[in-house]
Amino acid sequence: MNHDLFGIDRGRNKALPARLAALCTAALLASGCAHQAAQPTNPIGDFPDPFILADSAGYYAYATNANGKNVQLLASKDLRAWRALPDAMPALASWVRKEVPHVWAPEVIKLGNRYVLYYTARDLASDKQCVGAAESGSPAGPFVDAASKPLVCQAELGGTIDASPFLDGGRLYLYFKSDGNCCKLPTHIFAQELRPDGLGLVGQPTRLLTNGRSWEGKVIEAPTMLNRDGKYTLLYSANDFGDGTYAAGYAQCAGPLGPCQPVGDAPFLKTTKETGLFGPGHQGVFRVGAQDYIAYHSWELKPDGKRGDRRVLYIDKLDWVDGKPLVRGPTQAR
Repeated sequence: MNHDLFGIDRGRNKALPARLAALCTAALLASGCAHQAAQPTNPIGDFPDPFILADSAGYYAYATNANGKNVQLLASKDLRAWRALPDAMPALASWVRKEVPHVWAPEVIKLGNRYVLYYTARDLASDKQCVGAAESGSPAGPFVDAASKPLVCQAELGGTIDASPFLDGGRLYLYFKSDGNCCKLPTHIFAQELRPDGLGLVGQPTRLLTNGRSWEGKVIEAPTMLNRDGKYTLLYSANDFGDGTYAAGYAQCAGPLGPCQPVGDAPFLKTTKETGLFGPGHQGVFRVGAQDYIAYHSWELKPDGKRGDRRVLYIDKLDWVDGKPLVRGPTQAR
């Protein structure tokens, strides 16, 4: 068998007729071929806080620092065979504390012929986790943050993490979480408009959610705003990322800047014995043709059922039933 660095079998791809494979590669994001190609392999690697960008050249997966890289990066043509690429952001900005950078939760958006990567790192001035923005002409990087200070840094609220961009009706927004759980403070999810270039903020942040429902514990984080058929839905994760209470829920919003109202008091993605997921969350959503997919991490389990040391990547179909998100999975390893 032919395996890549993450032990994924690539042999099945060779069974595709050469002409069909070529057509699907050339038209990767066209709804027909892309939908046929999108048969994810799970789980993948040591890949916490994942985000997947569907681009004309293929799929790019970004993750929190690990394996000696500030921003982990994988690439795929079909969501099945993945290859590791060099560090997407090998050089850190001047505002980042180099000895303990803590580069977390990268997300990327394409704006014209540029790509902007939003990430979390340790701010020298405040010694808090704060959000920066880096640019590249390629989704593979290298991304460069030339700013002398973070883009968002709510030091008085414990810092800022988990930035997520959202383009809606030609206007660009950024969603982020105040890191109050670091300092025995409440945690909030905020939204703020961005300049069209994605490198500067407009106006003031709007608070959308605060932790308070029973399943959320002391933490809400990892916001993902979606507009499906004119309905705005904010996905988010909550509770202790290190154990089985971590999960993902959602809120319905009147618009990109809210107001938002959480739906129910239970997550739509959670730990269950049936699925084998343990502490799933930090979700990101991308679209292939007309089909939504959700990327998220879950703790790897040891043979004895205890939690392992790695958070691995899962990719599954995400459907909507009466406006509610429904994860079709997890798709198991093949």
